[in-house]
Amino acid sequence: MPPVVHTLEQLKVSIAQQPDQWRPLVFTNGCFDLIHAGHVRYLTAAKALGRSLIVGLNRDASVRQLKPQPSGCPTRPIIPEQQRAEVVAALKPVNAVLLFSESTACQAIATLQPDIYVKGGDYQLNTLPEASTVRAYGGKIHLIPIELSCSTSAIIQTIMASS
Repeated sequence: MPPVVHTLEQLKVSIAQQPDQWRPLVFTNGCFDLIHAGHVRYLTAAKALGRSLIVGLNRDASVRQLKPQPSGCPTRPIIPEQQRAEVVAALKPVNAVLLFSESTACQAIATLQPDIYVKGGDYQLNTLPEASTVRAYGGKIHLIPIELSCSTSAIIQTIMASS
C-alpha cells in the first residue's frame, strides 16, 4: 500500500481544524535516503520535543541538486521519493510526511508555522536557510546533537569501496 503523503494544503487545513492533535508541532526536513540508525535516533529526539512530527522530504530532483555525486557513485537519491516517503511515514515518531520540490523547506515552514523547527547538530544557526523564516513568525529552532556518526554518503562510499 502506498504511503500517506500529505500535501501542504491538506496539512495546513488539518492543523487549523485540529490544533490540539498537532500542537506543539515539530517540523524537520531532509532527503532521508537509505534510512539508518542515525535517522531513527534523530526523528525520535525531534518527536520528543512536541506532540506531532511532520517530516518534509525532498523530492528526487531537489536531492540531485543538494547531494554531490562522488566519482563512481550512483546518482542520489538511491531510493525513489515515493519509497522514501513510505519508509519515513512508517517510522514510529513520524505523524506526517510532506514531499517538497524546493531546495529549502522555507515555503512549507512559512505555511505550517511549526512551533519547533529541528535540524541535526551538523548545521549551524547562522547558515541554516530556514532560520529567518522560522524567526519571522516567532517559532523556535532546535539543533539535535548527532549521537551516532553515520551518514548515507558514508554508507554509499563503503558499499562502493567493497565492490
